[in-house]
Amino acid sequence: MPCASLKYSGITPYTKTRQRKIIMATTSMQEQFSGRWGFIFAAVGSAVGLGNIWRFTFMAGENGGGAFIFLYFIFIVCFGVPGVIAMIVIGRRGGRSPVGSTEALALAEGKSANWKYLGWLALSVAFLALTFFSVIAGFVLAYLMKSLSGAFAGITAQESVQLFTDVQGGVVGMVGWHGVFMLLTMFVVSRGIREGIEKTLKYMMPALFVILIILVLYAAVTADFAAALRFMFVPDFSKIDQNVVLLALGQAFFSLSVGGGGIIAYGAYLRKSASIPQSALVIASANVSVDMLAGLAIFPIVFTYGLEPGSGPGLMFETLPVAFGQMPGGRFFGTMFLLLVLFAALSTSISMLQSVVSRLVEREGASRLRMTLLAGGLAWIIGLASVFSFNIWSGFTPLGFIDLLQDATIFRIIDFFVVNNLILASAFFMAIFVGWTMSKQATCDEFGMGDGRAYRLWRFIMRYLAPVAIVVISLMTIIGY
Repeated sequence: MPCASLKYSGITPYTKTRQRKIIMATTSMQEQFSGRWGFIFAAVGSAVGLGNIWRFTFMAGENGGGAFIFLYFIFIVCFGVPGVIAMIVIGRRGGRSPVGSTEALALAEGKSANWKYLGWLALSVAFLALTFFSVIAGFVLAYLMKSLSGAFAGITAQESVQLFTDVQGGVVGMVGWHGVFMLLTMFVVSRGIREGIEKTLKYMMPALFVILIILVLYAAVTADFAAALRFMFVPDFSKIDQNVVLLALGQAFFSLSVGGGGIIAYGAYLRKSASIPQSALVIASANVSVDMLAGLAIFPIVFTYGLEPGSGPGLMFETLPVAFGQMPGGRFFGTMFLLLVLFAALSTSISMLQSVVSRLVEREGASRLRMTLLAGGLAWIIGLASVFSFNIWSGFTPLGFIDLLQDATIFRIIDFFVVNNLILASAFFMAIFVGWTMSKQATCDEFGMGDGRAYRLWRFIMRYLAPVAIVVISLMTIIGY
């Protein structure tokens, strides 16, 4: 059934004042992506990042390999793709920043303007994630320079651990690399949608996939590829508990930026002719492909050189340099791997900063350059707390009175609350907003496939399945703890 056949009369004429607010709130962004693929490159860049290469691999390594990946894939299909569709629907329908779009769409439906706080929640997810992701990206830059200089040649496990300790302990160096990465992000965002974000990502994302495929082929030829396949795709379901379920759900949402503001912000620049469901499927497929390829590039090396897949966040910085230092062509392939991680980190940080800048430009009416400097500078300053968590504040555990976080530094606290709490809360309220606050006509129009089976399934997931699943899994975890 086409959307036009549904009973709907447009925006209800409440009062002249309310109408003026709606007209002002729904004014569309002036700049747009040059086409559907420009948006897809940007949105894939928003989804594909450190969460896929750094976080996914060590999370899978720590939480049962195939069992974690099985749950992660289920959550991507059931909630990740519908969530991406919902974010694009909000962004394109509202035509503004996450805050402006949620407020405008709520007003258009005669609902409370307080829904703008959902937009603020999504922005807080993006902004806080940017503050600590930039620090990890700073590590990547530091290691990229070391790989280029041949520092990994013949390195032992003990020397690699000491190298990582030295890098973490170098306060000035960490502050500097954190700043360099933030400057790179700010430069791209300051140039705008077409000249900055689209032009950068349309080259960066294909390059990322090319490098990743080369690394997988290298691992297949020179390393224990069969062991990696067993670890990733032969699940041991006995390893699944409440914690693994929550971590898999959080990783699915975080990996696709569901609950964050990046894809909503990009959706505001998407042309009406582009299919939202098709775009979401491409984004999710590319995202999962990077996850799997990253695992197939990293785990064969881990098993070949007797490394530990469950070595945690240090997998990339403590264990892999040992392998790169021993393998044939390790200097070249180690450099390519770190360049890949840098591209992934930059593509995500661009979307995080863009979501905040879009709101500042919209709210203050100032130039994009000034607002980029303001937002990026503030993120860099707040990120210093995460920098210091690795050195001068390494013993500072401000929430030590909570059992779950008794040993957590500021960096770990921000990571935990963003990935396992704020992003789930944002995804929950986003599902409620799309499923219950926005009208069926509005969402059906944006979905673009009529009132058919696909639309009805998506709407059912948003209205019932996703909110209930998030609440149930969260409660299971709380009880489990």
